[in-house]
Amino acid sequence: MKITVEEKKKFEEDGYIIVRNLFSKEEIGALSKKAHNDRKLNKAASSMDDGKGNAVRLSLWNHPGNGLYGMFSRSKRLVDRVEDLLGGEVYHYHSKIVLKDAKVGGAWTWHQDYGYWYQNGLLFPDLLSVMIAVDKATRENGCLQVIPGSHKMGRVNHILSGDQAGADMERVDEALKIQEKVYCEMVPGDALFFHSNTLHASDANNSENSRWTMICAYNKASNNPYKESHHPSYTKLHKVEDDMILKVAARDSENSEVEFADLSSEDKSAKSLD
Repeated sequence: MKITVEEKKKFEEDGYIIVRNLFSKEEIGALSKKAHNDRKLNKAASSMDDGKGNAVRLSLWNHPGNGLYGMFSRSKRLVDRVEDLLGGEVYHYHSKIVLKDAKVGGAWTWHQDYGYWYQNGLLFPDLLSVMIAVDKATRENGCLQVIPGSHKMGRVNHILSGDQAGADMERVDEALKIQEKVYCEMVPGDALFFHSNTLHASDANNSENSRWTMICAYNKASNNPYKESHHPSYTKLHKVEDDMILKVAARDSENSEVEFADLSSEDKSAKSLD
């Protein structure tokens, strides 16, 4: 469950790594079934214009809770790797599911996550996101693109375009002159770990296939924000054993009314589940 020496070196140099088959076909199949059939998830989704008339849809929540989505973001195999990469205890900053539907899923302009989160009172970019492929992610359906090493540029100014804030394209263009972008193609169950200052983007989905992903963001416990914002301050993250994913999937399958996520301001995470 630990990050290898080679993976950590690549993360430090490139600002991202892809861990193949982090979740099994059975586990990711349960997540896909839950998400694609989750009416509450769909209803809670917000929509943003990508500046070209296409809609970018996502559902976001701050606290992991005890449902299936929470089991992924609290699983030891995921959180232990995040803590290895960031070098210490982390807490759940938020999670979201990006609903990039076939033919209509909009693009994400080049940006850094810390370009947004800097405004939330975080002094350091000691944050990391994990993108879990729910559907197959390809160039055709708008997989994530990253600029390797861009996390070393520091925070870049962000400018509003449509409903999205994008990084200063003068600097992005200069970065692309010295470092070619990488298309992060993944199959369901793969996970992309990327630094909060890594420049990333995605094209619109013009294919016949959806590209849904679950993204779990974590902040280092020592980087507790100095002011309140719409994302939480330090809240103890109670990790769960990896087998809880399938146990909770079986439980949820028997109850179609289980809430898709905990949207309250109170952390409902439990130290153990019965």
